Amino acid sequence: MAAPPVRRAVFVSDVHLGSKHCHAAEFADFLENLHCRQLYLVGDIVDLWWMAQKRAAWNQAHNRVVEALHALRRRGTELIYIPGNHDRPIRRFCGLVLPAMQVRRRAIHVTADGRRLLVTHGDDYDAVTHFGGLQERFGDWLYYRILTGNKIVNGLRRRFGLRYWSLSEYLKRQSVAAERYINRFVQAGLDDARRRGLDGIICGHIHRAALVQREGLIYANDGDWVESLTALSEEADGSLCLLAHTGETLAALPARLRLMMQDLPKAA
Repeated sequence: MAAPPVRRAVFVSDVHLGSKHCHAAEFADFLENLHCRQLYLVGDIVDLWWMAQKRAAWNQAHNRVVEALHALRRRGTELIYIPGNHDRPIRRFCGLVLPAMQVRRRAIHVTADGRRLLVTHGDDYDAVTHFGGLQERFGDWLYYRILTGNKIVNGLRRRFGLRYWSLSEYLKRQSVAAERYINRFVQAGLDDARRRGLDGIICGHIHRAALVQREGLIYANDGDWVESLTALSEEADGSLCLLAHTGETLAALPARLRLMMQDLPKAA
């Protein structure tokens, strides 16, 4: 059996450890098979908000995640933690290099082919994208009910040997309001990257995995481990890949050199 590839960097977010909707076992499996130089934890890794507001859901699978992170660090992987809104208290440690990891408010990741990408959780754009008030509170209530349905559906699918399928992702794609929210978020992230003079953005927060090039910039959302169960990787040549929890490549953007070669006029 071939050894898994050594990836230059991997980005994960929105694991929500400690909440009942976290797919901790799948995330632990992913980490245990991961080989990378850098691992960015792009916010909402531990759901401190859920654990403070509701009954914490922590089991052996959650412990496996912590053990897998320690194992990666022992093998030489550099861990960079960028807290989000559900693990906001960790932001008080931003700027510190702790024994296990660095904690940053945001970071600039430079790919092997020289592209400079803003790495941020994405909750900074809430003021631009959220409606607020009763509509938003109802949306949160409905979302968590849908996640419960998602868990039930996939429990049945596992029993019949079927692959994971996100009911919540399917329902969100049918909602015009949800799609408008996603588009506002994407635009806010691209605008931020452009203001900073960067080549794109890597983020999480909205639980919608994506890897696209828009307006000459890269928009990469590594997804989550509540609905999509995805991660983003940078390969040795600087190409970017959106990965399923099984390791399957869902989308890819080639390295800058290959992009330039593709744009060259073909010889007659």
